[in-house]
Amino acid sequence: METAPWRGVMVATALPFTEAGDVDVDGYAAHVRWLLDNGCDGVVPNGSLGEYQVLTEAERRVVVETAVAVAGGDRVMPGVAAYGSREACRWAEQAAESGCGSVMLLPPNAFRADEASVVAHYREVAGVGLPVVAYNNPIDTKVDLTPESLSRLHGEGLIVAVKEFSGDVRRGYRIAESAPGLDLLVGSDDVLVELVLAGAVGWVAGYPNALPVECVRLYRAAMEGDTATALPLYRLLHPLLRWDSRTEFVQAIKLSMDVVGRRGGGCRPPREPLPPQVAASIEAATRRVSSPEVA
Repeated sequence: METAPWRGVMVATALPFTEAGDVDVDGYAAHVRWLLDNGCDGVVPNGSLGEYQVLTEAERRVVVETAVAVAGGDRVMPGVAAYGSREACRWAEQAAESGCGSVMLLPPNAFRADEASVVAHYREVAGVGLPVVAYNNPIDTKVDLTPESLSRLHGEGLIVAVKEFSGDVRRGYRIAESAPGLDLLVGSDDVLVELVLAGAVGWVAGYPNALPVECVRLYRAAMEGDTATALPLYRLLHPLLRWDSRTEFVQAIKLSMDVVGRRGGGCRPPREPLPPQVAASIEAATRRVSSPEVA
């Protein structure tokens, strides 16, 4: 693994459910082990891909504990997002008690927070003592962690890295200028190569849930400047990677898991199955990437 526990390919894990709709703890443990065995560096449980918003407190806790039991704490970076700082701190404390090496934190997402509220939120959670990776997702939270905001958070020692999900690859260069020393992590699968070129040192990734070998190969080639390997593979994967930025990303990734023989299964309501035509296109793209000729 690359030095700091938030670097490398950190998979935002999808979460399997039983036929009754309960968390499949054994299935999740097997999934984490499979990801690590296929080259991924660590896992990020309780992110949006893990459907944390619709989990009970007990379920959210057991997901972290299961990931740590399989991967070891340093390789687990739980999402600790919550409507309020008190709840986010509680999840950060649970991560610390479980032995996790870092946590990932969205800005306050119950309202469109101003900068003072954002700084206060990160200050509260950083006080727990674990390294905090900020998650910039202005699409969903309506709060933009601009390079200038990140500079302030990093300058105060509140964050060690940022998962950048704005989709604006120019941000990578501005962040490096505004906050030297802040680790840039790719947050959206479909800008991986562009942000690696801009200096990213990690990838909080979605599609390795279905295609870990191919995604790790792409990441390593990009990091090594091996464009002869990276670019053809990136073009092949891109019809799938771009789903990571769409509303139906959880259903899409879980469907690709099903196609390759790893049970993704259904989602909890209110997420509904994909329309047949959309599902067919994802299935076809997944088969193209997972064919023996690509390996």
